[in-house]
Amino acid sequence: MKARRRTGPTDVMKAIVYERDGGICVRCTTRHDLTIHHRVNRGMGGAREPWINQAHNLLTACTKCNSWFEDNPRESYENGWKVRRPQLPGEVAVIYPDGRLYLLTPDGVRRTAVAAAR
Repeated sequence: MKARRRTGPTDVMKAIVYERDGGICVRCTTRHDLTIHHRVNRGMGGAREPWINQAHNLLTACTKCNSWFEDNPRESYENGWKVRRPQLPGEVAVIYPDGRLYLLTPDGVRRTAVAAAR
């Protein structure tokens, strides 16, 4: 039997993302039922791009908000929780619960982009 190819982020990358995001869902701030959300979708069977599982394309989200992102694409794209191809996730700011926009780097750093106008 052939082993399944792993298409998701490594455990190390998940730990980097959880730490960067403070161990909370980036939308609702819960600490329960957390998972890793891909800003640019992986696609069926995973994506071949090497950056797809790097920190700038990943967010910590609870399972409810992860589904919400898919069910509410307009708001998700507006807030940077999702990113449309061919844009790259490191070039699209994402809003965090503190109301600020951040640019994310492949190595797990979050840099302030601009103040969010709400």
